[in-house]
Amino acid sequence: MMIEYILILTVILAGLIGMGLSHNMVKSILCLNICEAGIIMLFLSLAYAPGKRPPVAPALPSVMVDPTPQALMITAIVIGAATTSLALMMSVKLFHHYGTLNWEELVERERLP
Repeated sequence: MMIEYILILTVILAGLIGMGLSHNMVKSILCLNICEAGIIMLFLSLAYAPGKRPPVAPALPSVMVDPTPQALMITAIVIGAATTSLALMMSVKLFHHYGTLNWEELVERERLP
């Protein structure tokens, strides 16, 4: 059970480190998605209940798993997809306007008068 949390933490840290070290806007967006996937995996692993049944088939409430965490993570996936598509479209617009996707070049161009 502990190895799962170590792997999930590794995925989250890989996304965070990738966001911090990336100079390309698209790579930063992809690293944000990796971090989001790790957080979703963490929440779902915390909500896991061994021996419980899904609330689809009729059963006693004591043996059914709570569907709220799964519903929240599905919502998080949808929001993440919408955020990613918006960020990618904004990066396309920035590329057409400035001709680069490098964070440092964009910040440097904005500092110049």
